Amino acid sequence: MHAPSHALARRIDLVSLRLFVAVAEEGSIARAAEREFIAASAASKRMAELEHALATPLLYRRARGVELTPAGQSLLLHARSVLYGVEKMERELAEYASGVRGHVRVHASMSAIVQFLPDDLGRFVRQHPQVKLDLEEHLSSEVARAVAEGAADLGIGSIDAAATHLQVRPYRQDRLALVVPAGHALAGRASLHFAETLDCDQVGLHVGSSISLAVQQAAARAGGAVRLRIRVTGLDAMCRMIASGLGVGVMPLRAFELLRGSSALHAIRLLDDWATRHINLVARDFASLPPTARALLEHLEKPPATLEFQP
Repeated sequence: MHAPSHALARRIDLVSLRLFVAVAEEGSIARAAEREFIAASAASKRMAELEHALATPLLYRRARGVELTPAGQSLLLHARSVLYGVEKMERELAEYASGVRGHVRVHASMSAIVQFLPDDLGRFVRQHPQVKLDLEEHLSSEVARAVAEGAADLGIGSIDAAATHLQVRPYRQDRLALVVPAGHALAGRASLHFAETLDCDQVGLHVGSSISLAVQQAAARAGGAVRLRIRVTGLDAMCRMIASGLGVGVMPLRAFELLRGSSALHAIRLLDDWATRHINLVARDFASLPPTARALLEHLEKPPATLEFQP
């Protein structure tokens, strides 16, 4: 293969990049070709031309499909970033043409969406009615990944600055509590340590959520394990399961106050240090955010009107 050209950008077209992403996701050139509505032979030729332009193999071709080489894994990350950027450009230009003067993509954790963002984003859109906000709920780890890959302008979640290469700024704090049904043996307690709950059946959140990870780590430090009875995908579902007697569960105190409804549930403050959590704003580079995203950032950084919890 020849040495890479200095004019590499002129040799790689967006159609080939989009096709390469499809090949990586499908694990098959034929399935990717069908997905992108082109002939399999044409797709195979484009992949070969892409490898030639980059002067390195991108795919291991197997009998049952393809796998990415290390170079292919690297290209996949960059290709997604480029395609996200092009899609963002297309959307923003289309919105300017239709009178919308800005577009911000926000990915946020469930805790941030339930507790804080409805009020904060509601005030923002009332002040900026011509700005379009796209809000998606994801696990905090997925929020960080989306920002890193360019799928979101801003991310909001329990994201540790030391664990990511992204830029991080503080947004809010919340405190976790143990929620128990009426009549439970712990219902009369005002506070406790999580280790005292390890004999109880528990209702947990989905694997990978920051609360689920924190609970598992706390149990391990205490030399025990969580007696998980059921997993749910939302805090409202957790409240319903606890009210039905399926166990106790850990959730943010403010979220409990918003979601408890008429259920006879009690929240008991957790005294553990990890039960006080920091919810952060993340971006690849705050200084280079578009003006509309920067306006949202400044709005979200303002201190809340009231204190979320009493430590």
